[in-house]
Amino acid sequence: MKSKFISLLAILFGLIIIIFPVMGFIGVTPLISLSILLISIYLLVVGVSIIDYNKSGAILDLFLGTVLLILSIFLIYNPSTFGVFAEITIYLAGILLIIVGLVSLVNNRSSRFGFYIGIAGVVLGLLYIIIGTYVTNPIILGSLIGLWLVISGVLKLMDG
Repeated sequence: MKSKFISLLAILFGLIIIIFPVMGFIGVTPLISLSILLISIYLLVVGVSIIDYNKSGAILDLFLGTVLLILSIFLIYNPSTFGVFAEITIYLAGILLIIVGLVSLVNNRSSRFGFYIGIAGVVLGLLYIIIGTYVTNPIILGSLIGLWLVISGVLKLMDG
């Protein structure tokens, strides 16, 4: 039950991130802030759900989820600082996606599709950095984060 809930949560959050940029009126700051917020909520839920059988992975998820939650709240309530960090935010988001992918690799070693969730995070994080360097379209960048959440949710659903 917990696994299906987390899978559906990841799919829902991923679809929200993918759908919002299509509306066209959301700027870069809210899009990245929302993406980071949804990833942090996902990591916090995963951390709480695996604490019974994977304490080190749960602590890692909870720590990373908390850091991302604080970062997202900071960006949501103080968007003027986004301009200062605009250049590094693209790299930061890509690096965070890579880190989340690596955490997924560590936490999901025993599951059938867990390895692929981590690989997808690392690959999409690298793509995020590469695309963010050359293309400044927030729709593409937000969609990469949404795509990782959808992939994670679908693979967890198939695993569970």
